Amino acid sequence: MDTSFSLISISLPKPLARHEIEIRLECVFKKGIEKTFYTQEGERYLIYTHFNVLSFINWDKASIEKALIKLGVDHAASFEQECLFQDYPILIKPSLDVTCKVTNEHIVLKEPLPIYFIISALVVSQSVGLEKYEQDLDVYFGKSQELLDVTKSYTFFKRSRLVEFARNLIFIQHGMVNDLFLLDKPNILWDNEEAEKLYNMLSSTLELKDRFEIVEHKLTHLKENITLALDLFNHKHSEVLEWIIILLIAFEIVMGLIEFFGH
Repeated sequence: MDTSFSLISISLPKPLARHEIEIRLECVFKKGIEKTFYTQEGERYLIYTHFNVLSFINWDKASIEKALIKLGVDHAASFEQECLFQDYPILIKPSLDVTCKVTNEHIVLKEPLPIYFIISALVVSQSVGLEKYEQDLDVYFGKSQELLDVTKSYTFFKRSRLVEFARNLIFIQHGMVNDLFLLDKPNILWDNEEAEKLYNMLSSTLELKDRFEIVEHKLTHLKENITLALDLFNHKHSEVLEWIIILLIAFEIVMGLIEFFGH
């Protein structure tokens, strides 16, 4: 008999450490895959990833809302409008002739094994985390033109804004590579062919690698623009210093002439 499970991954608006979630939800997480942790209560799973995404498997909406309220999420009752999230129904089909299959509508599994649930939650969580970076980058793209316009004139404050902007871009790139670990498969997959197949199919369906490359391209473009802007500022800064030195030399000469003719 076929059964279905709901899977919904939600990006928490405020960063919460794993132990904080354990205390607030009165649960204990076990080590899952790589940097993924999970707790199980019957057929209900809660999966936590350290890039601040929680996945709920087989939770009804009311229970999810109560959990989000305990976690201090504002407007928990309307989290679908207030939070970044993705849902992906899981269908358990014992008659399936393969271990797993992924379509645009469902994740189809032959058996409801915890490892398959955790892998599914991990990949959907990565997709949600990547969407967060995509949105942040869109905001920075909007700011970049404004910052590039300030290069028409030089002040130390404007240069500081550019340096801060460049630093934030580095944090975004580091977060994507280090936190989402999109470039590396979890080690456990090397020893489990079926689990690796599910991971690859889900990653492909959610276009994680393609989306990552697009974000990387945008980041590179922004970094090149900001680097060029900083070079222009450094050049103007050098010009300002040169003029200050020239003026100081001229002042010294004038004062020397005044002193000479005064005597």
